[in-house]
Amino acid sequence: MNSKPFLFTPDKLLIEERVLNLPFTKEIVKKVPLASSKIITTINDYLSHNTDFDYKGSTLVLAKQEGQFFKNCPCTQNHVCCNYYFLNIGTNCNIGCSYCILQGYLNNPFLTVYTNLDDMFLELDELFHNSSSFIRVGTGELTDSLLLDDLTNLSSKLIPYFLKQPNAILELKTKTVNIDNLLNFNPAKKIMVSWSLNPQTIIDKEEPYAASLIKRLEAAARCARQGYLLGFHFDPILYYPEWETGYLNTIDLLFEWINPDQIAWISLGTLRYPKMMDAIIRKNHPLSEIVLSELLPGLDGKMRYFKPLRESMLKAIRNHIIKVAPEVEVYFCMESMEVWENICGSQVFFNNSLPKKLDNSVRKR
Repeated sequence: MNSKPFLFTPDKLLIEERVLNLPFTKEIVKKVPLASSKIITTINDYLSHNTDFDYKGSTLVLAKQEGQFFKNCPCTQNHVCCNYYFLNIGTNCNIGCSYCILQGYLNNPFLTVYTNLDDMFLELDELFHNSSSFIRVGTGELTDSLLLDDLTNLSSKLIPYFLKQPNAILELKTKTVNIDNLLNFNPAKKIMVSWSLNPQTIIDKEEPYAASLIKRLEAAARCARQGYLLGFHFDPILYYPEWETGYLNTIDLLFEWINPDQIAWISLGTLRYPKMMDAIIRKNHPLSEIVLSELLPGLDGKMRYFKPLRESMLKAIRNHIIKVAPEVEVYFCMESMEVWENICGSQVFFNNSLPKKLDNSVRKR
């Protein structure tokens, strides 16, 4: 078990020339005085001319977000969408989860932070000025939301901004216990902190640098006492011979620590990844057993468990959550309507869509 919280400390900085004098860049550089610095034109140019990459994660890139910070969740084709949005604050993660899709998704092997925050806030200002809809925003698509927060203090910039938005909630999703900055605010249940959960046996085998299950629940309880809404994500749910006992016991432990009234939602999603990732997982994590399961291409082309197995896992876990905490909103992430209907009944979306269900779950709390 990884008993000590993992904190990333870079010994080398790669800084794009165009962000060198930005305030956020200077703040981060000041926090790591012992790290060596190298000024580069752009990270893409650097990668095209260098092959001596440091895959051990001791290098941090400070770069400009050239595209949009704010994007729709890339919903899986032919699957139910929850209408979620991402704020892409950086890329990559070195928690080292065997199943992480970033292994096959990113061309940049380095932990990267985008430091042109003025552009980000201008983009958000325009968004909120032109929209009256309720918007659920997360920062955890291409990195862990709090992995570098002790170094960047980014949450201390995002939280005050989102506290002023009447029709939005910010979700910070993590496998860490890097919450010290969060405890400086009174979020009044207008900011959400979420943890990805798995049984400890899975954490030990497949999430080498993540905080332990107990440490995550302790951190969640501290955030709840501070006034944050909570979310939990059992995603990916991994098959192993004792999966049912393992996941149901994890749910029981979750509710020993957390009052259901403090939880906005719990998502469930089984293992899935693009076919090309099979070889990457085998190379990067030779001891991992996740690729040894029977996996078949789904409707979206991703490798998934055979549908009857997926349904039995999702149904058992969902039913146990509902039994213990019937007031908590539970939803499936990136699953087909057929799976929804087989587990929840044919009228599951008759009166209310999934996005509205999640919006209402936040509003009522």
